[in-house]
Amino acid sequence: MSRVCELTGKKAMVGNNVSHAMNKTKRKFNANLTKKRFYIPEEDKWITLKVSAAAIKNINKKGISAVLKEAREKGYLTK
Repeated sequence: MSRVCELTGKKAMVGNNVSHAMNKTKRKFNANLTKKRFYIPEEDKWITLKVSAAAIKNINKKGISAVLKEAREKGYLTK
C-alpha cells in the first residue's frame, strides 16, 4: 500500500536537505499517516482507514459520515 491518506489524498512531497554549506540533497516529506478504525452508525459497521492527522481532526469536527461523503465525491475513496 502506498503512503496516501484515503480521505484527503495527502501524499509524500519532495524537497531538499540543506546543509550549512548550502549543499542540497533530495529528501521526502512523508504524510503523517496512521491506521485507524472508525464506527459508522448508519451502516452499523467498523471500517479501517489509513488517514492523516489532518483527516482525523476533520472527522472530529464534521463527523465520519460527512467526511466519507466528501472523500467519495472527490474520488479519494472508492469503497
